Amino acid sequence: MRRPAALRLSAALATMALAATAGVTLSTSEASAATGSATGYATQNGGTTGGAGGQTVRATTGTAIHAALCNRPADNTPITIQVEGTINHGNTAKVSGTSCNTAAGVIELKQISNVTIVGVGSGAVFDQLGIHIRESSNIIIQNVTVRNVKKSGSPTSNGGDAIGMEKNVRNVWVDHVTLEASGGEAQGYDGLFDMKDDTRYVTLSYSVLRNSGRGGLVGSSESDLANSFITYHHNRYENIDSRAPLLRGGTAHMYNNHYVRLHSSGINSRAGAKARVDSNYFEDSKDVLGTFYTSAAGYWQVSGNVFDNVTWSSPGDENNPAGPDPRSNTTVGIPYAYSLDRADCVPEIVSRTAGAGKGLLVSDGACSPQSPAPTSSAPAPSEPAPSPTVPTPGPTQPTGRNLSIGAGSDGSGKAEGTSYGDVRDGDMGTYWSPDGPTGAISIKWASPTAVSLVDIREASGFGGSVDGWRLVDGDTGTVLASGQGAGLVAFPRTTLRKITFEITSSRGTVRVAEYETYAG
Repeated sequence: MRRPAALRLSAALATMALAATAGVTLSTSEASAATGSATGYATQNGGTTGGAGGQTVRATTGTAIHAALCNRPADNTPITIQVEGTINHGNTAKVSGTSCNTAAGVIELKQISNVTIVGVGSGAVFDQLGIHIRESSNIIIQNVTVRNVKKSGSPTSNGGDAIGMEKNVRNVWVDHVTLEASGGEAQGYDGLFDMKDDTRYVTLSYSVLRNSGRGGLVGSSESDLANSFITYHHNRYENIDSRAPLLRGGTAHMYNNHYVRLHSSGINSRAGAKARVDSNYFEDSKDVLGTFYTSAAGYWQVSGNVFDNVTWSSPGDENNPAGPDPRSNTTVGIPYAYSLDRADCVPEIVSRTAGAGKGLLVSDGACSPQSPAPTSSAPAPSEPAPSPTVPTPGPTQPTGRNLSIGAGSDGSGKAEGTSYGDVRDGDMGTYWSPDGPTGAISIKWASPTAVSLVDIREASGFGGSVDGWRLVDGDTGTVLASGQGAGLVAFPRTTLRKITFEITSSRGTVRVAEYETYAG
Protein backbone atom coordinates (compact mmCIF):
# COMPACT_ATOMS: atom_id res chain seq x y z
CA MET A 1 0.00 0.00 0.00
CA ARG A 2 1.31 3.43 -0.92
CA ARG A 3 1.96 5.57 2.15
CA PRO A 4 0.38 9.03 2.67
CA ALA A 5 2.40 11.97 1.37
CA ALA A 6 3.23 13.20 4.87
CA LEU A 7 4.69 9.84 5.83
CA ARG A 8 6.62 9.63 2.56
CA LEU A 9 8.10 13.07 3.21
CA SER A 10 9.00 12.10 6.76
CA ALA A 11 10.72 8.95 5.55
CA ALA A 12 12.61 10.87 2.87
CA LEU A 13 13.83 13.44 5.41
CA ALA A 14 14.91 10.68 7.78
CA THR A 15 16.86 8.96 5.02
CA MET A 16 18.54 12.22 4.00
CA ALA A 17 19.49 12.84 7.63
CA LEU A 18 20.99 9.35 7.85
CA ALA A 19 22.81 9.93 4.57
CA ALA A 20 24.35 13.10 5.91
CA THR A 21 25.69 11.34 9.01
CA ALA A 22 26.76 8.22 7.11
CA GLY A 23 29.12 9.95 4.73
CA VAL A 24 27.14 10.52 1.54
CA THR A 25 26.99 13.74 -0.40
CA LEU A 26 23.71 14.13 -2.27
CA SER A 27 23.69 15.91 -5.60
CA THR A 28 20.98 16.77 -8.07
CA SER A 29 23.43 16.79 -10.97
CA GLU A 30 22.86 14.51 -13.92
CA ALA A 31 25.73 12.21 -14.89
CA SER A 32 26.55 9.27 -17.10
CA ALA A 33 26.54 5.87 -15.44
CA ALA A 34 30.23 5.12 -15.89
CA THR A 35 33.19 5.79 -18.13
CA GLY A 36 32.87 3.89 -21.40
CA SER A 37 30.10 1.57 -22.51
CA ALA A 38 29.32 -2.03 -21.72
CA THR A 39 30.81 -4.78 -23.87
CA GLY A 40 30.11 -8.45 -24.47
CA TYR A 41 26.89 -10.15 -23.43
CA ALA A 42 26.01 -7.20 -21.18
CA THR A 43 25.13 -5.33 -24.40
CA GLN A 44 22.36 -7.83 -25.18
CA ASN A 45 18.83 -8.13 -23.76
CA GLY A 46 18.33 -4.36 -23.99
CA GLY A 47 21.83 -3.44 -22.88
CA THR A 48 23.44 -2.36 -19.60
CA THR A 49 23.60 1.35 -18.76
CA GLY A 50 23.40 1.29 -14.96
CA GLY A 51 22.52 4.65 -13.45
CA ALA A 52 22.94 6.68 -16.65
CA GLY A 53 20.80 9.80 -16.66
CA GLY A 54 20.06 9.71 -12.94
CA GLN A 55 21.24 11.50 -9.82
CA THR A 56 24.90 11.25 -8.80
CA VAL A 57 25.94 10.92 -5.16
CA ARG A 58 29.27 10.39 -3.45
CA ALA A 59 29.65 7.89 -0.61
CA THR A 60 32.52 7.20 1.79
CA THR A 61 30.87 4.42 3.84
CA GLY A 62 28.83 1.31 3.15
CA THR A 63 25.95 2.82 5.11
CA ALA A 64 26.06 5.79 2.76
CA ILE A 65 25.81 3.50 -0.26
CA HIS A 66 22.70 1.90 1.25
CA ALA A 67 21.27 5.30 2.15
CA ALA A 68 21.71 6.51 -1.42
CA LEU A 69 19.76 3.51 -2.70
CA CYS A 70 17.03 4.00 -0.12
CA ASN A 71 16.70 7.73 -0.83
CA ARG A 72 15.53 7.14 -4.42
CA PRO A 73 11.87 7.70 -5.26
CA ALA A 74 11.57 4.11 -6.52
CA ASP A 75 13.66 0.95 -6.69
CA ASN A 76 14.28 1.52 -10.43
CA THR A 77 15.17 5.23 -10.30
CA PRO A 78 18.60 5.55 -12.00
CA ILE A 79 21.48 6.50 -9.69
CA THR A 80 25.27 6.64 -9.87
CA ILE A 81 27.09 6.20 -6.56
CA GLN A 82 30.68 7.43 -6.63
CA VAL A 83 32.60 5.67 -3.87
CA GLU A 84 35.87 6.73 -2.26
CA GLY A 85 37.85 5.44 0.68
CA THR A 86 37.57 2.09 2.43
CA ILE A 87 34.23 0.36 2.94
CA ASN A 88 34.20 -2.19 5.78
CA HIS A 89 32.01 -3.85 8.42
CA GLY A 90 32.43 -0.96 10.81
CA ASN A 91 30.82 1.52 8.42
CA THR A 92 28.23 -0.66 6.63
CA ALA A 93 24.85 -0.82 8.35
CA LYS A 94 21.37 -1.78 7.18
CA VAL A 95 19.23 1.12 5.91
CA SER A 96 15.48 0.81 5.40
CA GLY A 97 13.29 2.33 2.73
CA THR A 98 10.71 1.57 0.06
CA SER A 99 13.31 1.66 -2.74
CA CYS A 100 15.87 -0.67 -1.17
CA ASN A 101 16.34 -3.96 0.69
CA THR A 102 19.69 -3.75 2.45
CA ALA A 103 21.56 -5.64 5.16
CA ALA A 104 24.46 -4.96 7.47
CA GLY A 105 27.90 -6.33 6.70
CA VAL A 106 27.42 -6.56 2.91
CA ILE A 107 26.74 -4.18 0.05
CA GLU A 108 23.24 -5.35 -0.82
CA LEU A 109 21.91 -4.67 -4.33
CA LYS A 110 18.66 -6.56 -3.91
CA GLN A 111 15.40 -6.17 -5.86
CA ILE A 112 16.61 -2.99 -7.56
CA SER A 113 17.67 -1.82 -11.02
CA ASN A 114 19.51 0.97 -12.86
CA VAL A 115 22.44 1.42 -10.48
CA THR A 116 26.12 2.22 -10.98
CA ILE A 117 28.75 1.91 -8.26
CA VAL A 118 32.04 3.43 -9.41
CA GLY A 119 35.25 4.07 -7.51
CA VAL A 120 36.58 7.61 -7.60
CA GLY A 121 40.10 8.32 -8.82
CA SER A 122 42.37 5.39 -8.02
CA GLY A 123 39.33 3.43 -6.85
CA ALA A 124 37.55 2.45 -3.66
CA VAL A 125 38.34 -0.56 -1.45
CA PHE A 126 35.72 -2.95 -0.06
CA ASP A 127 37.70 -4.58 2.74
CA GLN A 128 36.40 -8.00 3.89
CA LEU A 129 33.01 -6.89 2.58
CA GLY A 130 31.30 -8.47 -0.44
CA ILE A 131 28.90 -7.07 -3.03
CA HIS A 132 25.70 -9.10 -3.30
CA ILE A 133 23.42 -8.72 -6.37
CA ARG A 134 20.07 -10.49 -6.07
CA GLU A 135 16.84 -10.22 -8.09
CA SER A 136 18.24 -7.12 -9.78
CA SER A 137 18.99 -5.81 -13.27
CA ASN A 138 21.01 -3.18 -15.14
CA ILE A 139 23.88 -2.90 -12.67
CA ILE A 140 27.40 -1.51 -13.30
CA ILE A 141 30.33 -1.92 -10.90
CA GLN A 142 33.52 -0.19 -11.94
CA ASN A 143 36.97 0.77 -10.58
CA VAL A 144 36.78 -0.87 -7.15
CA THR A 145 38.81 -3.42 -5.19
CA VAL A 146 37.05 -6.14 -3.19
CA ARG A 147 39.40 -8.10 -0.94
CA ASN A 148 39.47 -10.89 1.63
CA VAL A 149 35.74 -11.66 1.84
CA LYS A 150 35.19 -14.68 4.10
CA LYS A 151 32.47 -17.28 4.49
CA SER A 152 33.95 -18.66 7.72
CA GLY A 153 36.02 -17.16 10.49
CA SER A 154 35.53 -13.50 11.30
CA PRO A 155 34.18 -11.32 9.92
CA THR A 156 32.03 -13.03 7.26
CA SER A 157 30.23 -11.43 4.32
CA ASN A 158 28.32 -12.47 1.21
CA GLY A 159 28.90 -16.19 1.69
CA GLY A 160 32.58 -15.65 1.05
CA ASP A 161 32.13 -14.26 -2.49
CA ALA A 162 33.79 -11.00 -3.46
CA ILE A 163 31.00 -10.34 -5.99
CA GLY A 164 28.08 -12.75 -6.03
CA MET A 165 24.94 -12.77 -8.19
CA GLU A 166 21.89 -14.97 -7.68
CA LYS A 167 18.21 -15.36 -8.44
CA ASN A 168 16.87 -13.71 -11.59
CA VAL A 169 19.76 -11.32 -12.19
CA ARG A 170 19.95 -9.66 -15.61
CA ASN A 171 22.45 -7.36 -17.31
CA VAL A 172 25.46 -6.72 -15.10
CA TRP A 173 28.72 -5.13 -16.26
CA VAL A 174 31.70 -5.44 -13.90
CA ASP A 175 34.67 -3.52 -15.24
CA HIS A 176 38.17 -2.55 -14.07
CA VAL A 177 37.84 -4.20 -10.68
CA THR A 178 40.37 -6.06 -8.56
CA LEU A 179 39.03 -9.12 -6.73
CA GLU A 180 41.42 -10.88 -4.39
CA ALA A 181 41.59 -13.27 -1.46
CA SER A 182 44.37 -14.60 0.74
CA GLY A 183 43.84 -18.31 0.32
CA GLY A 184 41.24 -20.98 -0.35
CA GLU A 185 38.31 -22.63 1.38
CA ALA A 186 40.48 -23.86 4.24
CA GLN A 187 41.34 -20.26 5.03
CA GLY A 188 37.66 -19.22 4.96
CA TYR A 189 37.31 -17.87 1.41
CA ASP A 190 34.98 -18.90 -1.43
CA GLY A 191 34.61 -17.53 -4.99
CA LEU A 192 35.72 -14.20 -6.37
CA PHE A 193 33.01 -13.87 -9.03
CA ASP A 194 30.01 -16.21 -8.72
CA MET A 195 26.70 -16.47 -10.61
CA LYS A 196 23.80 -18.80 -9.85
CA ASP A 197 20.03 -19.31 -9.86
CA ASP A 198 19.17 -17.78 -13.26
CA THR A 199 21.79 -15.07 -13.81
CA ARG A 200 22.21 -13.92 -17.41
CA TYR A 201 23.82 -11.29 -19.65
CA VAL A 202 26.92 -10.49 -17.61
CA THR A 203 30.30 -9.11 -18.67
CA LEU A 204 33.51 -9.10 -16.61
CA SER A 205 36.11 -6.94 -18.33
CA TYR A 206 39.56 -5.47 -17.63
CA SER A 207 39.71 -6.97 -14.14
CA VAL A 208 42.19 -8.82 -11.94
CA LEU A 209 41.25 -11.97 -9.99
CA ARG A 210 44.04 -13.33 -7.82
CA ASN A 211 45.29 -15.30 -4.82
CA SER A 212 42.20 -17.45 -4.35
CA GLY A 213 41.28 -21.11 -4.30
CA ARG A 214 38.28 -20.37 -6.53
CA GLY A 215 38.07 -17.83 -9.32
CA GLY A 216 34.32 -18.09 -9.86
CA LEU A 217 31.46 -20.25 -11.02
CA VAL A 218 28.40 -20.11 -13.25
CA GLY A 219 25.82 -22.45 -11.68
CA SER A 220 25.90 -23.67 -8.09
CA SER A 221 25.26 -27.33 -8.96
CA GLU A 222 24.66 -29.53 -11.99
CA SER A 223 20.94 -28.93 -11.61
CA ASP A 224 21.42 -25.13 -11.66
CA LEU A 225 21.68 -24.76 -15.44
CA ALA A 226 19.63 -21.61 -16.16
CA ASN A 227 22.63 -19.26 -15.97
CA SER A 228 24.06 -18.16 -19.31
CA PHE A 229 25.48 -15.53 -21.64
CA ILE A 230 28.60 -14.45 -19.79
CA THR A 231 31.59 -12.65 -21.33
CA TYR A 232 35.05 -12.53 -19.79
CA HIS A 233 37.59 -10.37 -21.62
CA HIS A 234 40.91 -8.67 -20.91
CA ASN A 235 41.06 -10.08 -17.38
CA ARG A 236 44.05 -11.46 -15.49
CA TYR A 237 43.54 -14.63 -13.45
CA GLU A 238 46.60 -15.10 -11.24
CA ASN A 239 47.50 -17.67 -8.56
CA ILE A 240 44.12 -19.41 -8.66
CA ASP A 241 43.57 -23.09 -7.80
CA SER A 242 40.49 -23.67 -10.01
CA ARG A 243 37.22 -22.24 -11.39
CA ALA A 244 38.56 -19.74 -13.89
CA PRO A 245 35.63 -20.08 -14.31
CA LEU A 246 33.59 -23.24 -13.63
CA LEU A 247 30.66 -23.37 -16.09
CA ARG A 248 27.62 -25.54 -15.48
CA GLY A 249 25.38 -25.25 -18.53
CA GLY A 250 24.87 -22.05 -20.50
CA THR A 251 27.12 -20.18 -22.92
CA ALA A 252 30.23 -18.14 -22.13
CA HIS A 253 32.79 -16.25 -24.19
CA MET A 254 36.37 -15.82 -23.02
CA TYR A 255 38.70 -13.69 -25.10
CA ASN A 256 42.00 -11.86 -24.58
CA ASN A 257 42.39 -12.98 -20.97
CA HIS A 258 45.75 -13.72 -19.34
CA TYR A 259 45.75 -16.82 -17.13
CA VAL A 260 48.90 -17.33 -15.06
CA ARG A 261 49.59 -19.91 -12.34
CA LEU A 262 46.33 -21.84 -12.40
CA HIS A 263 47.26 -24.72 -10.12
CA SER A 264 44.55 -27.38 -10.60
CA SER A 265 42.26 -26.36 -13.48
CA GLY A 266 41.11 -23.30 -15.39
CA ILE A 267 38.09 -23.02 -17.66
CA ASN A 268 36.01 -26.00 -16.51
CA SER A 269 33.13 -26.47 -18.98
CA ARG A 270 30.70 -29.14 -17.77
CA ALA A 271 27.06 -30.21 -17.67
CA GLY A 272 26.42 -29.12 -21.26
CA ALA A 273 28.09 -25.71 -21.02
CA LYS A 274 29.54 -24.18 -24.17
CA ALA A 275 32.63 -21.97 -24.00
CA ARG A 276 34.03 -19.87 -26.83
CA VAL A 277 37.73 -19.43 -26.05
CA ASP A 278 39.44 -16.89 -28.34
CA SER A 279 42.99 -15.48 -28.33
CA ASN A 280 43.78 -15.94 -24.65
CA TYR A 281 47.26 -16.42 -23.14
CA PHE A 282 47.65 -19.35 -20.73
CA GLU A 283 50.94 -19.40 -18.82
CA ASP A 284 52.64 -21.59 -16.18
CA SER A 285 49.41 -23.47 -15.50
CA LYS A 286 47.75 -26.89 -15.42
CA ASP A 287 44.63 -28.18 -17.22
CA VAL A 288 43.55 -24.72 -18.36
CA LEU A 289 40.56 -25.99 -20.39
CA GLY A 290 38.34 -29.06 -20.33
CA THR A 291 35.76 -30.92 -18.24
CA PHE A 292 37.02 -31.71 -14.76
CA TYR A 293 35.75 -33.47 -11.61
CA THR A 294 32.60 -34.77 -13.32
CA SER A 295 31.45 -37.13 -16.06
CA ALA A 296 28.87 -34.53 -17.26
CA ALA A 297 30.57 -33.25 -20.41
CA GLY A 298 30.93 -29.65 -21.46
CA TYR A 299 32.06 -28.21 -24.79
CA TRP A 300 34.36 -25.59 -26.24
CA GLN A 301 35.34 -23.78 -29.41
CA VAL A 302 38.96 -22.64 -29.47
CA SER A 303 40.94 -20.33 -31.73
CA GLY A 304 44.10 -18.27 -31.58
CA ASN A 305 45.14 -19.16 -28.01
CA VAL A 306 48.71 -19.38 -26.70
CA PHE A 307 49.63 -22.20 -24.28
CA ASP A 308 52.93 -21.26 -22.63
CA ASN A 309 54.29 -23.87 -20.20
CA VAL A 310 50.90 -25.52 -19.71
CA THR A 311 50.72 -29.10 -18.42
CA TRP A 312 47.85 -31.50 -18.97
CA SER A 313 46.64 -34.45 -16.92
CA SER A 314 45.66 -37.79 -18.43
CA PRO A 315 41.99 -38.34 -19.35
CA GLY A 316 39.86 -40.35 -16.94
CA ASP A 317 36.25 -41.06 -16.02
CA GLU A 318 35.83 -37.60 -14.46
CA ASN A 319 38.67 -35.81 -16.18
CA ASN A 320 38.63 -34.70 -19.82
CA PRO A 321 41.34 -32.11 -20.48
CA ALA A 322 41.17 -30.31 -23.82
CA GLY A 323 44.95 -30.55 -24.29
CA PRO A 324 47.71 -31.10 -25.00
CA ASP A 325 46.45 -30.16 -28.47
CA PRO A 326 43.15 -28.31 -27.82
CA ARG A 327 40.58 -28.75 -30.57
CA SER A 328 37.03 -27.42 -30.88
CA ASN A 329 34.20 -29.85 -30.15
CA THR A 330 31.33 -27.40 -30.73
CA THR A 331 30.50 -24.12 -32.46
CA VAL A 332 29.44 -21.10 -30.40
CA GLY A 333 27.85 -18.15 -32.20
CA ILE A 334 28.51 -14.71 -30.67
CA PRO A 335 25.77 -12.06 -31.24
CA TYR A 336 27.78 -8.91 -30.43
CA ALA A 337 30.69 -7.13 -32.07
CA TYR A 338 34.16 -7.39 -30.57
CA SER A 339 37.77 -6.90 -31.65
CA LEU A 340 40.53 -9.36 -30.76
CA ASP A 341 44.02 -8.42 -29.72
CA ARG A 342 46.64 -10.92 -30.82
CA ALA A 343 47.16 -13.54 -28.15
CA ASP A 344 50.90 -12.92 -28.03
CA CYS A 345 50.36 -9.34 -26.83
CA VAL A 346 47.65 -10.20 -24.28
CA PRO A 347 49.98 -10.30 -21.21
CA GLU A 348 51.23 -6.80 -21.98
CA ILE A 349 47.91 -5.17 -22.81
CA VAL A 350 46.18 -6.79 -19.84
CA SER A 351 48.95 -5.72 -17.44
CA ARG A 352 48.49 -2.11 -18.58
CA THR A 353 44.69 -2.01 -18.48
CA ALA A 354 43.21 -4.57 -16.05
CA GLY A 355 42.22 -3.85 -12.46
CA ALA A 356 41.15 -0.90 -10.35
CA GLY A 357 43.24 2.26 -10.43
CA LYS A 358 44.41 1.81 -14.03
CA GLY A 359 42.71 4.96 -15.31
CA LEU A 360 39.97 2.84 -16.93
CA LEU A 361 42.24 2.28 -19.93
CA VAL A 362 41.03 -0.20 -22.55
CA SER A 363 42.58 -1.88 -25.57
CA ASP A 364 42.21 -0.35 -29.01
CA GLY A 365 41.98 -3.84 -30.53
CA ALA A 366 45.54 -3.53 -31.79
CA CYS A 367 47.44 -4.23 -28.58
CA SER A 368 47.64 -0.61 -27.41
CA PRO A 369 45.90 1.00 -24.41
CA GLN A 370 43.63 4.00 -24.83
CA SER A 371 41.05 5.94 -22.87
CA PRO A 372 37.53 4.55 -23.24
CA ALA A 373 35.08 6.09 -25.64
CA PRO A 374 32.61 8.57 -24.09
CA THR A 375 29.68 6.92 -22.37
CA SER A 376 26.61 6.53 -24.53
CA SER A 377 23.12 6.48 -23.12
CA ALA A 378 22.26 3.72 -25.58
CA PRO A 379 23.74 0.23 -25.10
CA ALA A 380 26.49 -0.49 -27.60
CA PRO A 381 29.81 -2.32 -27.68
CA SER A 382 32.84 -0.08 -27.14
CA GLU A 383 34.33 -1.33 -30.42
CA PRO A 384 31.67 -1.52 -33.10
CA ALA A 385 31.87 -4.03 -35.88
CA PRO A 386 33.15 -2.98 -39.28
CA SER A 387 30.56 -1.43 -41.58
CA PRO A 388 31.06 -3.19 -44.90
CA THR A 389 29.19 -2.39 -48.03
CA VAL A 390 26.53 -5.02 -48.51
CA PRO A 391 25.34 -5.02 -52.14
CA THR A 392 21.67 -5.54 -52.75
CA PRO A 393 21.04 -9.25 -53.32
CA GLY A 394 20.06 -10.08 -56.86
CA PRO A 395 20.12 -12.82 -59.46
CA THR A 396 23.52 -11.85 -60.88
CA GLN A 397 26.26 -13.90 -59.26
CA PRO A 398 29.89 -12.73 -58.89
CA THR A 399 32.46 -13.80 -61.44
CA GLY A 400 35.25 -16.26 -60.71
CA ARG A 401 35.30 -19.69 -59.16
CA ASN A 402 33.06 -20.51 -56.20
CA LEU A 403 35.69 -21.59 -53.64
CA SER A 404 33.12 -23.47 -51.57
CA ILE A 405 32.86 -26.23 -54.18
CA GLY A 406 35.26 -28.93 -53.05
CA ALA A 407 35.78 -27.34 -49.62
CA GLY A 408 34.57 -28.67 -46.27
CA SER A 409 31.81 -27.39 -44.00
CA ASP A 410 30.53 -27.63 -40.46
CA GLY A 411 28.34 -25.63 -38.14
CA SER A 412 26.10 -25.46 -35.11
CA GLY A 413 23.10 -27.73 -34.67
CA LYS A 414 21.19 -28.65 -37.82
CA ALA A 415 17.50 -29.29 -38.32
CA GLU A 416 16.44 -32.84 -39.06
CA GLY A 417 16.89 -33.81 -42.70
CA THR A 418 19.37 -31.02 -43.50
CA SER A 419 23.12 -31.19 -44.04
CA TYR A 420 26.16 -28.91 -43.74
CA GLY A 421 27.41 -30.20 -47.07
CA ASP A 422 24.27 -29.02 -48.86
CA VAL A 423 25.49 -25.40 -48.74
CA ARG A 424 28.47 -26.20 -51.00
CA ASP A 425 27.06 -28.69 -53.50
CA GLY A 426 25.95 -26.17 -56.16
CA ASP A 427 22.34 -27.34 -55.85
CA MET A 428 19.70 -24.75 -54.86
CA GLY A 429 17.30 -27.60 -54.11
CA THR A 430 19.22 -28.79 -51.04
CA TYR A 431 19.92 -26.75 -47.91
CA TRP A 432 21.04 -26.50 -44.28
CA SER A 433 18.75 -25.20 -41.53
CA PRO A 434 19.81 -24.43 -37.96
CA ASP A 435 18.00 -26.29 -35.18
CA GLY A 436 16.61 -23.01 -33.83
CA PRO A 437 16.20 -19.32 -34.73
CA THR A 438 19.98 -18.77 -34.58
CA GLY A 439 22.95 -20.82 -35.67
CA ALA A 440 26.22 -20.88 -37.59
CA ILE A 441 27.47 -22.49 -40.79
CA SER A 442 31.12 -22.56 -41.91
CA ILE A 443 33.15 -23.19 -45.05
CA LYS A 444 36.66 -24.49 -44.41
CA TRP A 445 39.74 -25.37 -46.44
CA ALA A 446 42.78 -27.55 -45.82
CA SER A 447 45.15 -24.65 -46.59
CA PRO A 448 44.93 -20.84 -46.22
CA THR A 449 42.58 -19.37 -48.83
CA ALA A 450 42.02 -15.71 -49.78
CA VAL A 451 38.36 -14.60 -49.71
CA SER A 452 36.78 -11.16 -50.12
CA LEU A 453 33.17 -11.90 -51.11
CA VAL A 454 30.52 -14.36 -49.99
CA ASP A 455 27.00 -14.98 -51.24
CA ILE A 456 24.45 -16.42 -48.83
CA ARG A 457 21.62 -17.81 -50.98
CA GLU A 458 18.42 -18.89 -49.27
CA ALA A 459 16.30 -21.70 -50.68
CA SER A 460 13.56 -20.74 -53.12
CA GLY A 461 10.44 -19.55 -51.30
CA PHE A 462 12.32 -18.90 -48.04
CA GLY A 463 14.15 -15.67 -48.89
CA GLY A 464 14.15 -13.02 -46.18
CA SER A 465 14.23 -15.48 -43.27
CA VAL A 466 17.75 -14.46 -42.25
CA ASP A 467 17.64 -11.27 -40.19
CA GLY A 468 20.76 -10.33 -38.18
CA TRP A 469 24.09 -11.93 -39.05
CA ARG A 470 27.84 -11.75 -38.61
CA LEU A 471 30.62 -13.03 -40.84
CA VAL A 472 33.56 -14.25 -38.75
CA ASP A 473 37.14 -15.30 -39.50
CA GLY A 474 37.05 -18.82 -38.05
CA ASP A 475 40.80 -18.81 -37.44
CA THR A 476 41.01 -15.67 -35.31
CA GLY A 477 37.43 -14.84 -34.31
CA THR A 478 37.64 -11.45 -36.03
CA VAL A 479 34.30 -10.07 -37.21
CA LEU A 480 34.67 -9.41 -40.94
CA ALA A 481 31.20 -7.98 -41.51
CA SER A 482 27.75 -7.78 -39.95
CA GLY A 483 24.32 -6.73 -41.11
CA GLN A 484 20.77 -7.86 -41.85
CA GLY A 485 19.34 -10.05 -44.60
CA ALA A 486 21.10 -12.70 -46.67
CA GLY A 487 22.86 -11.92 -49.94
CA LEU A 488 26.21 -10.72 -51.20
CA VAL A 489 28.72 -9.53 -48.57
CA ALA A 490 31.96 -7.77 -49.50
CA PHE A 491 34.81 -7.27 -47.04
CA PRO A 492 38.58 -6.65 -47.10
CA ARG A 493 40.43 -9.55 -48.70
CA THR A 494 41.34 -12.00 -45.91
CA THR A 495 43.39 -15.19 -45.98
CA LEU A 496 41.99 -17.88 -43.71
CA ARG A 497 41.17 -21.56 -43.38
CA LYS A 498 37.60 -21.16 -42.13
CA ILE A 499 34.89 -18.56 -42.54
CA THR A 500 31.69 -18.68 -40.47
CA PHE A 501 28.29 -17.14 -41.18
CA GLU A 502 26.55 -16.62 -37.82
CA ILE A 503 22.79 -16.03 -37.83
CA THR A 504 22.02 -13.92 -34.76
CA SER A 505 18.28 -13.46 -35.46
CA SER A 506 15.71 -14.68 -37.97
CA ARG A 507 12.15 -14.09 -39.11
CA GLY A 508 11.15 -17.70 -39.71
CA THR A 509 12.60 -21.00 -40.87
CA VAL A 510 16.08 -20.36 -42.26
CA ARG A 511 17.13 -22.50 -45.22
CA VAL A 512 20.60 -21.73 -46.58
CA ALA A 513 20.84 -23.44 -49.95
CA GLU A 514 24.29 -22.20 -50.95
CA TYR A 515 27.13 -20.51 -49.05
CA GLU A 516 29.35 -19.34 -51.91
CA THR A 517 32.82 -17.86 -51.41
CA TYR A 518 34.95 -15.91 -53.88
CA ALA A 519 38.44 -14.44 -53.97
CA GLY A 520 37.04 -11.26 -55.53
